[in-house]
Formats: sequence, structure tokens, C-alpha cells
Amino acid sequence: MFLEFLYPLVKYFTPFNVFQYLSFRAAYAALTTLLICYIAGPRIIEALRRLKVGQTIRSDGPETHLKKAGTPTMGGVLIIFSMIISTLLWQDLKNPHIWIITGSFAALGFIGFLDDYLKVTKHNSDGLSARAKLAGQFAVAITVTLILYFSRNEETTLLYLPFFKNPVCDLGALWIPFAVLLIVGESNAVNLTDGLDGLAAGLLLLMFIALALLSYLSGRADYSAYLGIPFIQGAGDVTVFCLAAVGACVGFLWFNAHPAEVFMGDVGALSLGGVIAVISLLIKKEMLALIIGGVFILEAASVILQVLSCKIRKKRVFLMAPIHHHFEKSGWDETKVVIRFWILGGLFAIIALSTLKIQ
Repeated sequence: MFLEFLYPLVKYFTPFNVFQYLSFRAAYAALTTLLICYIAGPRIIEALRRLKVGQTIRSDGPETHLKKAGTPTMGGVLIIFSMIISTLLWQDLKNPHIWIITGSFAALGFIGFLDDYLKVTKHNSDGLSARAKLAGQFAVAITVTLILYFSRNEETTLLYLPFFKNPVCDLGALWIPFAVLLIVGESNAVNLTDGLDGLAAGLLLLMFIALALLSYLSGRADYSAYLGIPFIQGAGDVTVFCLAAVGACVGFLWFNAHPAEVFMGDVGALSLGGVIAVISLLIKKEMLALIIGGVFILEAASVILQVLSCKIRKKRVFLMAPIHHHFEKSGWDETKVVIRFWILGGLFAIIALSTLKIQ
């Protein structure tokens, strides 16, 4: 909005020239979401308390979690609210990428909101049925994927792998199921990780910092040519959205750090996880995004492995899944699990970014 309405006035007021700079808009998008979260956070948390939107704790989980019962959930609305405002203020609204990203973000957030709402009104941890939740996620993922496919450019359906400068293959129409599964999978992986105070928010913070850098490099013809990565027209403005997400995660973490005053809930986890996949598809960094989000993949894999083992072998692999609960049950303090997983997330991000020069 500022770019469209204030930058044209630069001939009357020279300082408005700063709005043309991507770095300026990205930095202030992060600052905007951070301030909105910091200012609106206490009010939203208090409103959630008055509405008795409290978290229901699993009876088979770690005993230390029982005291968290009743802590306000659905805190992800704070993230979505701040990011949409920041996007409208600081983005180039003529960029179609931004509307695809924001639309998928809001749609997945709505599914998460319904799930959280049903959980608190039913006073149990079930919420939407697994079938209904997956149906909603697939509907959003298919819609976004088809929009991307039918407006595709020469890079859209190509598959790039780390350490390879050139695409390994053109998926063609097979790119559609690949993209759908990626969006649904990453959305659920982040949701599974959101089980400890600050865990998901901290990992998402690292993830969006890395994606902001990748978006910026992919949107610059000179840098992308130097690094041998695909140049994506308009990808630079995705940096603004990514840094807005960074600011929102930092602002939310202020209230979500142990002991948490509010939980993210599905409304935040599903939307942020899904939008990560959409961004990676747009900037052609699908495989790198999976490496950066390695902790999310491990969390999801631990659940899949646990379920398969229980059905086939009638035995558990972990004391409890997702794997962060396994370490808690093994005697690790919650804060130690969170910080060590953050460290692991940082290592995954460094490894992924290092591959840009090793190809």
C-alpha cells in the first residue's frame, strides 16, 4: 500500500524514495508485525481467557504438561492478524505471488481456526475429524497448485536438488500431486511440532530467515546467475512476507516462551507450515526447504514410524510421539528439549544454505 500510494509522491517529497527499496520495506514489515504482536498480544490473550479458549491436555502426555491445562490457545490469530496488516502496508500489491501466498496462508489459517474452535467448545483435544481437516487442507493445496500450474513459467515444473546446478527433471503434470503433497505435508509437520513452549515459533523463526534470504537471491538476476540458481521474476518481494513472518514469530515468542502465556494452536501452525511450502514452490527451493525444516520432518517421521510400528509390530519405537515428547519422557527438561531442537534447526538451515555454493 505504501509503495502504491506514497512512492508516486516522491517528486513532491524526496524521502518517499525509500519505499522503492526492498530491504527497507522488508525490514519495516518485520518491525510492524513485531510491534503489532507486542502491543495487541496482551489484549488478545486476555480476550481468549475471557472466552475460556483454553488448551486441553492429553492425559497420556508428560505429567509436567498437566499444569498447562486452560492456557489460552488459538494464539496464531495474532500472527495471522499482524502478518496480513504488514503485508497490505509494505508489499508490492501488484505482485501476483503475494496474493497467492497470502490467500493460501489465510485459507489454511481458517481451517486451523475451525479445528481449534471445536476443540475448545467440545473441551477435548479432537477438534475437526482427521478426515475433515485433511479434506480442507487438500482443497486449499489443490486450488493453490492449480493456480500455480496454469500460470506457470518455464521453471515451475522443474525439480532442483541440492548440489546440482541444473534441474534433474521436468515433472510436468506430475508436479501437481508433488506440490499438493508438499503443502499438506509441511502444514501437518509444523502442526505436529507445536507441542512445547516456544518450540514451533523458534524453529519457524529460523525457517523464515532462511527463506527470506533465498527469496531475495532468487529475485535478483545478478545474484541468482552468480550462484547458479533459477531466477524467479518477482520473487524478491516474497522476502517482505518472510521477514514479516520473522517479526510475527519473534513477537509471538515473547508470550509463548516457557512458561507459555498462550499457545499457537492449529490456526497458526497449519497456516505457517503450509505457506512455507507455497513459498518454496514459488522460488523453486522445495528440496532446500525440506532440509531447512529438517526438525519438522523428523517430528512428522517419528509419528509415522510410531503408528506403523504399533500396527505392524504391536510395539512402540518411541516412549511417545512426536519425538519431542519422547525426550521429555526420557527425563529431559522441556526447556532443554526446545533449545536443543532450536540448535538442530539452526544447523539444518546452515547446511541447506551452504549448498548454494557447492554445486
